[in-house]
Amino acid sequence: MRFLSRTLSDGVSEELVSFGALPGVLWTREGSVGTRPLILMGHGGGQHKKAPDIIRRAHHFVTEGDFAVVAVDVPGHGDRPTDEALDRLAGENQARIDAGEAPAPLIAGFQAMVARRTVPEWRAVLDAVQRLDHVGSGPVGYWGVSLGCGLGVPFVAAEPRVRAAVLGLGGQPDPRYDTASRVTVPVEFLLQWDDERVPRADGLALFDAFASADKTLRAHPGKHADIPEREPADALAFFTRHLR
Repeated sequence: MRFLSRTLSDGVSEELVSFGALPGVLWTREGSVGTRPLILMGHGGGQHKKAPDIIRRAHHFVTEGDFAVVAVDVPGHGDRPTDEALDRLAGENQARIDAGEAPAPLIAGFQAMVARRTVPEWRAVLDAVQRLDHVGSGPVGYWGVSLGCGLGVPFVAAEPRVRAAVLGLGGQPDPRYDTASRVTVPVEFLLQWDDERVPRADGLALFDAFASADKTLRAHPGKHADIPEREPADALAFFTRHLR
C-alpha cells in the first residue's frame, strides 16, 4: 500500500492510495486516532472510486458517523487499464441484447466473472487498510448499488469481516449465479419501483434470496438513478446500528 497524495476538505482527509496496481482512495475524519468502523464502497458501472455520489456518501459517513471509508476502481474503470477481454464480452452481450435477448442473465454472468477478480482484490484492500493506526481492525460494512451490488453480493457472501451491507438496484435473474443465499449479515436493500434496467421481479427475487434474518427492503418510486436524497442518512443510520 502506497500513499500518493492527501487533501483536506470540510474536516475530511482524502488520501489517494495504491494497493499494488489497484488505485483507491481512503476517507477519514481529519486528525483521526485509533480504531473505527470501516465501510468499503463499490461504485456503479461506468463510474469510478471518486464518482460524485461516492464522494458525497463517503463524506457523510465520515463527518456524521466517524467511519473510515475506502473505495477502489473495479476492472476496466477509473484509473484501471483498459481490459480487452471485458470490453469484448461487454460488446458481445450488447449485440445479443440488441438482437432481442433478455439482458438480465447476460449482466449476471458478466458480473459473476468480474467478481472472481474483485472479491480477492477487495479482501486484500481490507487487509491493508485495517493495518493503519487510524483505521484498525474494527467492524466492516459494505455499500454498493447497481454494479456495486452485483459485485458486492459475492464479496459480502465471502468476507466474514463484513457485518452489515447496503445493496440495491440489482436483481436475481439466474440461479446459476446465486450467491445471495450465502449472505447472512443484516442487509438494507434499495429498489427503484420503476427501474428501467433491472426488472422489479428480479430485484424482489434478490432480496428474497438473502438468508439474512435481519433484512429491510426500501422501495422508492422512480427509475434506476432516482435514489432519494435522504438515502445517505438512511444508510448511515443502518451502519451505525450494526457497526457501532
